[in-house]
Amino acid sequence: MTIKSLDPRITRAEIPVDNESTWTPLPDMDQHETYEVFHQEKRGDQPTHVGALHAPNPEMALVFAKEQYARRSRCVSIWVVRTQDIHTIGIEDSDVFETTPAKDYREARGYRVGGKLTEFKRRRAASNE
Repeated sequence: MTIKSLDPRITRAEIPVDNESTWTPLPDMDQHETYEVFHQEKRGDQPTHVGALHAPNPEMALVFAKEQYARRSRCVSIWVVRTQDIHTIGIEDSDVFETTPAKDYREARGYRVGGKLTEFKRRRAASNE
């Protein structure tokens, strides 16, 4: 009996299954880790998720990410993160964000400076005439 594989080259080689020296199954998690890749197109932009890749370690993940995601497109910064290190809060748990109902202090509209700014511009224009 020979090894049957999705790769036709391995199937054509007709490697016997009982020959332990040529074929041993890999233990679980013996593959490269998956890394998520983020990059910035220009300074000041938010990092954008551009894809995922497999690499043996973080240093090689950076090299692979540069070659795959920054070679042809514009890029000033690139980040790689192990997929298993990304944790999220799903939409079903969105109630955790409702700790402070009024967050106007975080928004520009929370500060009432629009009227003052308009008045300042009007006075400045009047003084320049």
